[in-house]
Amino acid sequence: FVIFLIPCFVIGTDIAFCCQNADDFVGASSPGHIIIGGLFAVHSEMLHPEEDPIKPVIQNCAGFEIQVFLQTLAMIHAIETINNSTLLSGVTLGYEIYDTCAEVTKAMASALRFLCKFNSSKDAVEFKCNYSDYIPRVKAVTGASYSEVSMAVSRLLALQLIPQVSPASSAEILSDKIRFPSFFRTIPSDFHQTRAMTRLICESGWNWIGVIATDDDNGRFALESFGVQAMANNVCIAFKEMLPAYLSDSTFHTKVDLAIEKIVKETRVNVIVVFMRQFHVLKLFKKAIEMNVKKIWIASDNWSAAVKISTIPNIRQLGTVVGFGFKSGDMSSFQEFLRNLREKPTENNKFLHEYIMLSSVCAHLEYHDFQTCIANQSQDDLLENDGSKPQIWRDDFLNANIEPGFIHSTILAVYAIAHAIKGQCKDRDCKDPSAFTPWELLEELKKVTVIDDDKEVKFDSNGDMSTSYDVLLWKEIDGHMEITTMAEYDAEKGGFIFEDEEKKKDFLALKNVQSTCSQHCRPGQVKKVTESPHTCCYECIYCPENHYSNQTDMDYCYRCNNKTYWAPINSTTCYRKTIHFLAWTDWFAIFLLLLSTFGVVLVLSICVIFTKNLDTPVVKASGGLTVCYIILFSHFLIFLSTVFFIDVPTEFKCKTRQALFGISFTLCISCILIKSLKILLAFSFDPKLQNFLKCMYKPIPAVVTCTGIQVIICTFWLIFKTPFVNQNFSIPRAIILECHEGSIVAFGIMLGYIAALAFICFIFAFKGRKLPENYNEAKFITFGMLIYFIAWIVFIPVYATTFGKYLPAVEIIVVLISNYGILCCTFLPKCYIIIYKQETNTKSAFLKMVYTYSSKSAGSVAVSQISLDSKSSSLRVTVTDSCKTENDSVNGNCHFQVPGQPLIKGEILPKSPARTVVRKRVSSI
Repeated sequence: FVIFLIPCFVIGTDIAFCCQNADDFVGASSPGHIIIGGLFAVHSEMLHPEEDPIKPVIQNCAGFEIQVFLQTLAMIHAIETINNSTLLSGVTLGYEIYDTCAEVTKAMASALRFLCKFNSSKDAVEFKCNYSDYIPRVKAVTGASYSEVSMAVSRLLALQLIPQVSPASSAEILSDKIRFPSFFRTIPSDFHQTRAMTRLICESGWNWIGVIATDDDNGRFALESFGVQAMANNVCIAFKEMLPAYLSDSTFHTKVDLAIEKIVKETRVNVIVVFMRQFHVLKLFKKAIEMNVKKIWIASDNWSAAVKISTIPNIRQLGTVVGFGFKSGDMSSFQEFLRNLREKPTENNKFLHEYIMLSSVCAHLEYHDFQTCIANQSQDDLLENDGSKPQIWRDDFLNANIEPGFIHSTILAVYAIAHAIKGQCKDRDCKDPSAFTPWELLEELKKVTVIDDDKEVKFDSNGDMSTSYDVLLWKEIDGHMEITTMAEYDAEKGGFIFEDEEKKKDFLALKNVQSTCSQHCRPGQVKKVTESPHTCCYECIYCPENHYSNQTDMDYCYRCNNKTYWAPINSTTCYRKTIHFLAWTDWFAIFLLLLSTFGVVLVLSICVIFTKNLDTPVVKASGGLTVCYIILFSHFLIFLSTVFFIDVPTEFKCKTRQALFGISFTLCISCILIKSLKILLAFSFDPKLQNFLKCMYKPIPAVVTCTGIQVIICTFWLIFKTPFVNQNFSIPRAIILECHEGSIVAFGIMLGYIAALAFICFIFAFKGRKLPENYNEAKFITFGMLIYFIAWIVFIPVYATTFGKYLPAVEIIVVLISNYGILCCTFLPKCYIIIYKQETNTKSAFLKMVYTYSSKSAGSVAVSQISLDSKSSSLRVTVTDSCKTENDSVNGNCHFQVPGQPLIKGEILPKSPARTVVRKRVSSI
């Protein structure tokens, strides 16, 4: 291999430089068999030289950070505890801790020294193509404090695969094992933190927030991760402000002023998420207090537990601070270590020496001023005062500034490395530094398991420890701002866990603050995006009819199932449509049922009347009891069919009601048609018409044929296009249950056939309308048929234009009207004669009426016959001078005979000079 010796540092001679040789560069160190490196930003900034040209010299640092200094002490405490235990069985750990001053440049200088060959006379890094057997100065590194520094250092350490375990760097990109193969951390990545923040924001009802971050890798990656989480949860970022990463930047204060102005200007933004380092937050908050800004500040893990920020004067004026801190453990051992710290030597710990000097310089100040004084002293100032001030130790100052999350993660990082070393030292003598290489320790570290608060924790495939977060609330107690634990956030389940109800109330109280671009849309409303590019800025409009929304801030309304549900405007739910049908309880249905019932009673009453007066001329003239029973039975079935039009339609009802009505009505009309034929046959004087009527008048075959045709029509209808139950959705808020006729054509044929029979019946009855008045059925049949035609002619347009549950009622009405009309015209006049005109319901009265009618008819016929004799003498009728028998005379029957025809029985006619008349049988009317 080609070996190059690369000097790690340029050693200056000026006293202003922080080191004159490589060992002076170490902040704290201790010897041991195995050396662990440490990188901590004990100072917040590095002073940059003012001379020109700038020389590559490591400069002094300023801004002593108590919290990070405590992390170095936590590392030292952990190593000392391990050395005093049996964990490594006689193998001692040493350490070299360096100050990065929050600068990548200085951190890389420290990393270069870590890469130097172990126990070499010179601090030099050997360049090799294969570092498998290379033994560097350290076996592992703890740190760094900031993600940006860790990214740079990790790329250097990856050259030799030296394990790096950070207790504070949370950038999500560091989980990429391709770019950072040797990086581990004892905290969750920012992915979990930003998800926890977003969850808090969503549960508090906020969606319009601002973000302030430092313009470095850590701030940019955190902002990117948070942006993805916010977008996924419909949270909008109103503005993003980036502050310079270094306090030495000349634009820093200007950028802070601009950020505060932006916060003040955005009045609807009441929640600010802050991803910054502690010293940045300190400057920002001081300016915000001056400007009287009062918001809710969501703190990242970097500063959520910063005591030096929570003790800023008038910090309560800023509003509420809610933050996420790393889960802490038992601090009692470390606190005991701090109480005994004054007894520790400072020769190998420059950080401790500096702290003691700072305490002495600032001892005269109060708590917060004391803390500020320490942070503002530079190393140059301390060199001037070195030894001139007495050493003063403030008890419990360090304990008061402990940030438990960072201390715990630092100790956990050291213990993880120690357990990995233990795994490597099982079969090796680890007192020999060359017993194993860093890359072997790296492989062991991937499998290591550490007991933390009785729980086993280990690194996942990304090198992260997925521990939970503490949700911290800055709460004023007894006039002082205290950092309290409000809840615990479970990173795996993504939920908040509350210790008691009081803390849950504190959490829920955050909802009282509004931070939205627009007012929340209530259930029943929907968001309408405005011209703003942000989806969180919108108008709330009502959901239209038949749509609903049941949650807050919905992007769209759900559509109801229009067939079975409906919803009014601004609805939060769908309502089931009302089922409409002509129910038994409907007043109109009750009225129609009463009419049908009355019709049935009327039919039964007529039946009883006719049965009791069976042998009277009126009943006989009506065709006899059999025909009357058939007609009355038909009327009964028609009235009964109306029942099938009422209540919930069923398949049986739909099929039965029209068939029952059609066949019954056809039977009724057929019987009446036969009666009309009979009447016309009895009183017709036209021989041609009489011959035709005789051929037609076959009662039983005619009735069976007419009714059978209707039966065939209904049968075909029920087989091929059967009626069925239909749900009619024409009414917006109701479902009409109705019987669909299946085929309107079949329905029309059925009604048309009945109408044809009725029309024929009407013609025959109309021709016989001038029969004897007391027994004249033809006239009343004519009226009945007229009522039928009028009812059904009106029915057609009404039925075609009516919809709803009362559509069956229309048909019931027309059925009742036509049925009542025919029933009343056919039977009520006879009933009237039977009951009130009993004197005319005798044989003698009947014969007298026929005699009178025949006399009038004979006279008129004789006159007509004389006029016809001149044309033809073939038609003559010889009337016998006397009745055949005495009995016939008693019965009122005589015999008339027309030439060429059989003898016809007739009534006694008065003597007429014209002796030639045309007659037919009239006694059977």
